Amino acid sequence: MKEIEIEIQAQVENVSPLLSLLEREGKFESEKHQVDRYFTPAHRDFLATRPISEWLRLRDSNGTYSLNYKKWHFDSDGRGLYADEFETKLDNLDVAGKIFTALDIKPLVVVEKTRKVWNYKDYEISLDSVKDLGDFVEIEYIGSRSTADHKEIMQEMIQ
Repeated sequence: MKEIEIEIQAQVENVSPLLSLLEREGKFESEKHQVDRYFTPAHRDFLATRPISEWLRLRDSNGTYSLNYKKWHFDSDGRGLYADEFETKLDNLDVAGKIFTALDIKPLVVVEKTRKVWNYKDYEISLDSVKDLGDFVEIEYIGSRSTADHKEIMQEMIQ
């Protein structure tokens, strides 16, 4: 299981040029409806720091459930370099929510989206149409280079 993640995310005003490139040169992988529920422990407010560096999420992706914790590491300018990520499948999302409530882990927000995923070179590119927020792109490195190259990989993703 990969526990280091190198990715960038950005809002997109016009998805047409990117969509055209992906349809021409990428390999379409999937389309999913996802509902993400984000939480924070009562004793730590994940929203108190900017940029936000941690999150805890329960996800329903077409009826497949998961639990995810992510901790971002930033450069001196506040740009994300990589994240420690821990994720596992769940059998029952409702029970996980009840466990969070029992442990005083507070709900923050629910994000509902349609996600389309392509593979392009060494990257997984996701186009998200987020309810009430618009369109976003997420580019995640899925190649085999060492995570020691994370700054170089981030520059490639930005280009």
